[in-house]
Amino acid sequence: MSDYKHTLNLPHTDFPMRGNLPSQEPRRIQRWHEIGLYQRLREIGRNREKFVLHDGPPYANGSIHIGHAVNKILKDFIVKSKTLAGLDAPYVPGWDCHGLPIEHRVETSHGKHLAPEKTRELCRAYAAEQIDVQRTDFVRLGVVGDWENPYRTMDYANEAGEIRALARMVDQGFVFKGLKPVNWCFDCGSALAEAEVEYQNKESDAIDVAFAAVDDGRLAEAFGLTTLPAPAAAMIWTTTPWTIPANQALNAHPDFTYALVHVGERVLLLAEELVESCLERYGLEGETLATAPGSALELLEFRHPLAALDAGYERVSPVQLADYVELGAGTGVVHSAPAYGEDDFFTCRRYGMDFEEILNPVQGDGIYAESLPLFGGQNIWKANAHIVEALEQAGSLLAHRRMEHSYMHCWRHKTPLVYRATAQWFVRMDQAGREGQSLRERALAGVEATRFHPAWGQARLRGMIESRPDWCISRQRNWGVPIPFFLHRETGELHPRTVELMEEVARRVEEAGIEAWFQLDSAELLGDEAAQYDKVSDTLDVWFDSGTTHFHVMRGSHPMGHAEGPIADLYLEGSDQHRGWFHSSLLTGSAIDGRPPYRALLTHGFTVDADGRKMSKSLGNVIAPQQVMDRLGADILRLWVASTDYSGEMAVSDEILKRTADAYRRIRNTSRFLLGNLTGFEPQRDLVAFDDMLALDRWLVDRASLLQARIEQAYEEYRFLDIYQQVHTFCSRDLGSFYLDVIKDRQYTTQADSLARRSCQSALYHVIEAICRWIAPITSFTAEEINEHIPGEREESVFFTTFYDGLSRLPDDAPMGREFWEQVLEVRQAVNKRLEAARNDGLIRGSLDSEITLYVDDRLHALLAPLGEELRFVLITSEVTLKPIAEAGAQAVESELEGLRVSVIASPYEKCARSWERRPDVGTHPDHPTLTERSILNLPDGPGEVRRYA
Repeated sequence: MSDYKHTLNLPHTDFPMRGNLPSQEPRRIQRWHEIGLYQRLREIGRNREKFVLHDGPPYANGSIHIGHAVNKILKDFIVKSKTLAGLDAPYVPGWDCHGLPIEHRVETSHGKHLAPEKTRELCRAYAAEQIDVQRTDFVRLGVVGDWENPYRTMDYANEAGEIRALARMVDQGFVFKGLKPVNWCFDCGSALAEAEVEYQNKESDAIDVAFAAVDDGRLAEAFGLTTLPAPAAAMIWTTTPWTIPANQALNAHPDFTYALVHVGERVLLLAEELVESCLERYGLEGETLATAPGSALELLEFRHPLAALDAGYERVSPVQLADYVELGAGTGVVHSAPAYGEDDFFTCRRYGMDFEEILNPVQGDGIYAESLPLFGGQNIWKANAHIVEALEQAGSLLAHRRMEHSYMHCWRHKTPLVYRATAQWFVRMDQAGREGQSLRERALAGVEATRFHPAWGQARLRGMIESRPDWCISRQRNWGVPIPFFLHRETGELHPRTVELMEEVARRVEEAGIEAWFQLDSAELLGDEAAQYDKVSDTLDVWFDSGTTHFHVMRGSHPMGHAEGPIADLYLEGSDQHRGWFHSSLLTGSAIDGRPPYRALLTHGFTVDADGRKMSKSLGNVIAPQQVMDRLGADILRLWVASTDYSGEMAVSDEILKRTADAYRRIRNTSRFLLGNLTGFEPQRDLVAFDDMLALDRWLVDRASLLQARIEQAYEEYRFLDIYQQVHTFCSRDLGSFYLDVIKDRQYTTQADSLARRSCQSALYHVIEAICRWIAPITSFTAEEINEHIPGEREESVFFTTFYDGLSRLPDDAPMGREFWEQVLEVRQAVNKRLEAARNDGLIRGSLDSEITLYVDDRLHALLAPLGEELRFVLITSEVTLKPIAEAGAQAVESELEGLRVSVIASPYEKCARSWERRPDVGTHPDHPTLTERSILNLPDGPGEVRRYA
């Protein structure tokens, strides 16, 4: 007999080397649908402890981008890992459906002059279309959830629930109507939330304007002077000339030093620190007459700079002290138009100005009211030039130039915004509610009670809550949940039965959607009182929509939570949501329930290219998740997310994804090797008990058990990068570079049913069971495929299981335990370097062509000697001899391992046709002249070989 291939246990598996993910993953999704994966998981988890990750709704507008993919994949990692940890982890995806961007899309497509009800109809249809597009891509990513029954903020039940949430806050005393400067977009015709504001460069007119003193004598007295040599004027600098017509005060810092500077025909009031730069700007020379602290200027009066041109500007501007005045630019005196500046507004209110006194000539479309002297009917941006001309004509302009600076813009229209005082509905932050605490106090206590991942998020959110003003929740749009208030026509007060009436409205909205409010005849609810009340037409800020999902979803359309109420274990979104969804949810939860709606917050960073640049179509660096899935597969995209530190910026590029695909192949091919070597293994029949395994196999199972504990902890702490690194290292180092290499001889050459082989197969079985579940939350499609190829009875899905509980641990003091094999691995690595050098020198072709002598010190001799003949199987050479290091000659090369020198020679013996070893007994048996005696023992009809260690 010369062909012994049929006597070997060669590996075989139907698990393919190539995953063909782009074609196979959609089939897997279809299979999940057929078996009702999500519904089955809910049945399995019915009596388990719950873990609730509440989905922050993406906006129903446009195809998903790579940031959406990151967000949903991270959520899926968590939900699936919690399921495998033995919890019931439902996942209800949601969408934010109302608001300006959708209304803007409809206006762009159909025109701006649609009837409001038609606008709402088209907006609802558009949002539904967008949801279907996005849902398809999210499902394709492998995200498992209740996709057939998501929540949508535009569903009637949710719209009604949002009104009920508002009613709770009204009842708590947190909602009020007030006049206040808000971010206003003339194109939107509405107030914008902070999250809808972005900053771009803008070119503006920078002007220095003189406000003449009403009483020079009083000004002189404030500076300790008797008289002034010329008329005095306070100088201001501004980049918003359009606000000058609405000026009502001047601001000075109480702690700055101010100077009176004589420049010939005038005496100028300037901050002492800025005198030199101001005079240079004005082209003047001057002499400082006296200085005084800003506090001495309080309530001194100055004339409006346009008073000389029109009697409509015959009014005074008192100096009001304010610590937001800065010395970085300008004059140290700030002009105050309380309708168009938040700081200005609050300072004027602090000095006793009534709402009715505040001048607000700019209308919602950016046009001055016709009644405004000189500029009535003009667009404010176009009026800037006219105002500059008028100031020059009035003798009040001392300097003018064009300058570029950062300025707030509408995130949708990319047009400049203004602060504009309007009558809006607010959630108050500092006035105590019905139960005695202010909303700010409640929210700050909630921040302290919340766990943050990463931890720095807590300080960030705390700082935002500490400094935030009252929350403007009203918008002037068609497509939004209404603020269903009735206001008395004379007093402007809310109807005394407001909360009760809101419930009546909510019931109607639950049946017919928000149109029920807009079509409502007030008499249906108010009867004879209807003539005394106006129906409010404002809609709610979309941050209120998403910020109340804990109310209208978790305790409404999709009840979720725990015994103590609908509280989520986790909210997970991008780091910008500290000022967005996390923030609005905290405020509404604190107002309604006195606590946040979440126990923990997790944030992830934004995606950038390999050079750290923001993704942009113009730069050509956009990575579309749809293209990645079509080219590489969703599992590659998912593995990239796991391999990236999501707490900061997440770099992605074609090259990075290619490297991720290489790492994926390492994990896949390792899994394939494990499955291939389980040929003929039936767990119920062939599984070897842990204590009966060979020493090396026990080490591997122990190694996997220790690693699983770390992986489970990493999943618990959302450290997906650690999981990726540990699994990859286990596959490449512990398995690929050591264990799987060592066991090939035993797997292939020992008898099929021998303890040596079944022990190894038992270890491989335990490891593939564990690996399959370790990677299931991350590379879900591949894990399902592995699960189908593992021998034994299987669940239909790996997600119907939990983390593998069949792993065992070695006692800490076990002979040939963890420390033993770690040291053996170090020896093997040192020997491999010498074998590689011998290959490169042409001395040998493969390691089995060699015989090695290890010259070792006493420590290494005591370590290696117990392996006896099996040491050569560990080192994969044909012969190993141990000798004292003192006997090492020149042929023994010193290794990097202390106490070890290695000598490598080419074996002089023939190669065994079955084991490929070169041994002196090849050819000694007449019936098998090409085999070693060991190979003959291992033939199917032989007595078999005894292996104890490796």
